[in-house]
Amino acid sequence: MRVLVTGGAGYIGSHTCKALAEAGHTPIVYDNLRTGHAWAVKWGPLEHGDINDLAGLSDTMRRHRPDAVINFAALAYVGESVERPDFYYRTNVSGMVTLLQAMRLHDVNAIVLSSSCATYGVPARVPIGEDTPQNPINPYGRSKRMAEEVMRDVCAAYGLGGIALRYFNAAGADHDGELGEEHAPETHLIPLVLQVAAGLRDHVSIFGTDYDTPDGTCIRDYVHVTDLASAHVAALSTCQPGGFSAFNLGTGRGSSIAEVVACARAVTGKAIVAQEGPRRPGDPPALVADAARAREVLGWSPAHSDLEKVIADAWAWMTIHRARVPAGG
Repeated sequence: MRVLVTGGAGYIGSHTCKALAEAGHTPIVYDNLRTGHAWAVKWGPLEHGDINDLAGLSDTMRRHRPDAVINFAALAYVGESVERPDFYYRTNVSGMVTLLQAMRLHDVNAIVLSSSCATYGVPARVPIGEDTPQNPINPYGRSKRMAEEVMRDVCAAYGLGGIALRYFNAAGADHDGELGEEHAPETHLIPLVLQVAAGLRDHVSIFGTDYDTPDGTCIRDYVHVTDLASAHVAALSTCQPGGFSAFNLGTGRGSSIAEVVACARAVTGKAIVAQEGPRRPGDPPALVADAARAREVLGWSPAHSDLEKVIADAWAWMTIHRARVPAGG
């Protein structure tokens, strides 16, 4: 298959492009490079363009004739979404509308959406199944829920096949050291912890130590980015005309912030200073996936998401492999 990967120069998108190529598909990356990196595009052509540019998307589809689309083109900083909600709705929601218009113009009938567990908000119970009410608590989560709703309605109206993959906490890096996590600013826990180990910052902040969890710190479900990538490949063959499905992607196991810091100390052999602070508004005590549906329907299960493996791969990227990355891009 020829697969148009919007946002394919980003963290999860680039890992998915590698997985697509390894499965025999041709990924065509379409990215504005605002947060993505040209050096991460290694397994197919790069088309520079914005998700809201209907003419640019149409020209790319006309020339490359994709069989399917995987959409990673989105903004994903919760704090920024509160400060600039219009920017998030334009990119994450209007961008989805524009992409679906281009697909209809060029008879592309299958799409996989990068969605998020942020659509659930603060769940009443864990683990979280796909039937958990979606009550997002910030504009980022609401924009992702809206993108799902747009896709659901368009699939039903025009016979497209759509799948939304709701990630929990993406982490880790490519086993071969070809790709890794490069965000500016960085907001994810594991790279922040490892930046302390690498001497790039003096401490990592722990926001809240009085939650109703075994050690008082928040619990999250960390899934290896390589496992997330494999789920997208599996989802492509599951899209049904006129149908929409959503799947949680997680391990079903939660790790607390304190456990992540302790594991990182063991993996790196470094003293990592953790500074305790007050809770952040809106942080749920625990977010853990029930991914049984993905296992049953997609045949997917996380094979690389042991916490020690996740941290070891991220540490190898940070200390060894990223030195190969060209300047810029």
